[in-house]
Amino acid sequence: MSSPERSAHAADGGGADRVWSVDDHLDDILRRLTPLEPIELQLLDAQGCVLVEDVTVPVALPPFDNSSMDGYAVRVADVAGAGEDTAVVLKVIGDVAAGEAQLPTVGPGQAARIMTGAPLPPGAQAVVPVEWTDAGHGAGPATTMRAHSADPAGASGEVRVHRPVEPGAHVRARGSDAPVGEPALAAGTRLGPPQIALLAAIGRGQVLVRPRPRVVVLSTGSELVPPGEELGPGQIHDSNSYALAAAAREAGAIAYRVGAVADDAATLRATIEDQLIRADLIVTSGGVSVGAYDVVKEALSELEFRKLAMQPGKPQGFGLIGADRTPLLALPGNPVSSYVSFELFVRPVIRALMGLEPVRRETVTARCAARISGSPEGKRQFLRGWYEDGAVTPVGGAGSHLVKALAHANALIVVPERSTGIDEGAEVDVILLG
Repeated sequence: MSSPERSAHAADGGGADRVWSVDDHLDDILRRLTPLEPIELQLLDAQGCVLVEDVTVPVALPPFDNSSMDGYAVRVADVAGAGEDTAVVLKVIGDVAAGEAQLPTVGPGQAARIMTGAPLPPGAQAVVPVEWTDAGHGAGPATTMRAHSADPAGASGEVRVHRPVEPGAHVRARGSDAPVGEPALAAGTRLGPPQIALLAAIGRGQVLVRPRPRVVVLSTGSELVPPGEELGPGQIHDSNSYALAAAAREAGAIAYRVGAVADDAATLRATIEDQLIRADLIVTSGGVSVGAYDVVKEALSELEFRKLAMQPGKPQGFGLIGADRTPLLALPGNPVSSYVSFELFVRPVIRALMGLEPVRRETVTARCAARISGSPEGKRQFLRGWYEDGAVTPVGGAGSHLVKALAHANALIVVPERSTGIDEGAEVDVILLG
């Protein structure tokens, strides 16, 4: 942030002594973001992205009447009198396979053997499933057709039909899925497998989307050791960068995890500058409090570091850095504080960059299954909980280091600023995780 911006923002209430609410902090971040520019992507590359154009159906889906069963294409009148004891005998005039271009014409007293997905031939009005026939073998009801290579004669001869059909039976009518000109997908749709399938089915090979944000995640701390390595005295394994990278992926981003950076301002600054080339968003954890080794505050003086009226996650940092004004969110280092901060602030930023609404997690009202006490007055507390069938049960304590409790939670219980506890049976807001 430039000096004029910082001065103007400080005059607007962004001074160092201000205690920010959770909502004000997030709103201030979001208002300074710009969604990523749309790009044209091939279908599979567009998975997980947000469509920025309305897509209409250019050709009918399906594009022609086709069979939904393996069986025989027939005229309805020819099989009207068919029954178990009064089979109708029709002359088989050929096969119609999927992808067939040259189609036989079905006349009175005739049938064409037809495969699932094959075009309904001229003259035919319905399809009789093979199970309602003798499959041309003169015996009782068939269960299947023999392979054409093993029984070429099945495409000729006679077939006995044991049941009648109505017009259009077992036929997928042209345009029955989507007629020409009908809306297929609206701008703002996130493209998952079913949406990719629809785009492919209507012939779209590429689409205009907002890309998935590239999020660079790094932890700070000389005490951090990668998982898989032995711990030395005073060391702990780096869990934050893994948790945050996984959370970024779950939110829809492309996540790059950088190895933990030691408590050295020059090294951290250089690392972040190196990562800017591949980042739409940078997320750090640790080094944002008031200690003598809080390296993020030392290295990134252009950020704003704030105190929030929340627990866990009181210290937070935010700013736009580098020539491209890349957003950087600096989160606290305690594992639970870091993850809760991600859910409250980083996840909405990722969704805003993608152009997704709503940006916040779903919040529901639940019955509190156990009494909660000791919440700090004046702070919004976020406790781990298990939500099920309209009730939520606290999981673990309030400590911001309790990773195990976090791993066994599927929700955050919100204790508002004005409360110091929640009575058992009382209603409470719950943020659903996942």
